Amino acid sequence: MNRRNLMLLLGGAMVATPSPRAQQKAMPVIGYLHIASPGPFAPFVAAFHQGLSESSYVEGQNVAIEYRWAEGRSDRLPTLAADLVGRKVDVIVSSGNGALAAKSATSTIPIVFTTGGDPVADGLVASLARPGGNLTGVTFIMTELLPKRLELLSELVPQARAIALLVNPNTPYADPMMRDAREAARARGVQLHVLKASTESEIDAAFASLVQLLAGALVVGTDGFFSSRRDQLVALAARHAVPAIYDVREYAAAGGLISYGTSVTGMYRQAGAYMGRILKGAKPADLPVQQPTRFELVINLNTATALGLTVPPAILARADEVIE
Repeated sequence: MNRRNLMLLLGGAMVATPSPRAQQKAMPVIGYLHIASPGPFAPFVAAFHQGLSESSYVEGQNVAIEYRWAEGRSDRLPTLAADLVGRKVDVIVSSGNGALAAKSATSTIPIVFTTGGDPVADGLVASLARPGGNLTGVTFIMTELLPKRLELLSELVPQARAIALLVNPNTPYADPMMRDAREAARARGVQLHVLKASTESEIDAAFASLVQLLAGALVVGTDGFFSSRRDQLVALAARHAVPAIYDVREYAAAGGLISYGTSVTGMYRQAGAYMGRILKGAKPADLPVQQPTRFELVINLNTATALGLTVPPAILARADEVIE
């Protein structure tokens, strides 16, 4: 072989052989979009990471996560969702209004949602069994449990002839919560006052109005923004000496009186597991929306004592956890 042919052969080999960098698959990127703030949601983010790890995905090792927090401002969600889509993330995880914003921003990037409402009624999926499109996820069915919360609160504070419901009017499940609460209050023979708040100052104002309304107890509605203001809500309930019931145990653990609902950490772990399956090639349309099978009743006896309440034995017997 002459020198010219040898050089051509070597040159062809160099072109045909990919570099090690080209052979490496780019690390997938998850877009994490949420209406709340990162601090109060740290336990839920950790649960999401745990679910991801079940599919062998670990942040910083073989998957990257771009976080976008709306800090309680739902009007920021469309811009944040568009930013993630513009960055060409591989998948998006979001909740509530964030999931709706993500759906409006893309019809091709897979989306895993967490929601406290009805994902079919909210327009996220076609059905729970066959989501269709590019979305699937988990529902806490928190809003459907609201009548049960009002019933529990009425049992705990039987002298309350008027009960208030606090809702964020910007959440997609505000109307169903108000409708169900009114029906439940009518069935229990108590008056219902609906208070609305979507900012920190409006939460303060809502509690201030409880005295004027002579409301003897409070149901705090399901909402990601409220969850991010957990400490504020619990502190205001203590300051105004109002018995309040919440949707997740984290409120009771923070000093709230009572909670009844799904294990949110468990559902975020399921969302992480779904995300891992999608990263491995599963299609959202083929993954049924997951629903909870267990609900937690948590009572904080310290708070009950501070409020001068005696928890009925029937409620104590049904409690999954009693904080003393």
